[in-house]
Amino acid sequence: DKKILAGVLGILLGGLGVHKFVLGYNTTGLIMLLVSVLTCGILYPVMGIIGLIEGIMYLTKTDEEFVSTYIVAKKEWF
Repeated sequence: DKKILAGVLGILLGGLGVHKFVLGYNTTGLIMLLVSVLTCGILYPVMGIIGLIEGIMYLTKTDEEFVSTYIVAKKEWF
């Protein structure tokens, strides 16, 4: 189930954008990864907070809401 995997990865590795890659949002995931790496980790906490919020949002949505929002509508940010 992508919902659980993306939620857990968003919480644990959100600063690297791994949860975005799981959902198929490669451009968004690459942006998060590059921001974290190219700033030598200075902006990693910012990306980590974004990932944490998104991970919690993924896990608190029902399966139907998750699929309609992130799989069908392809909402990439929050």
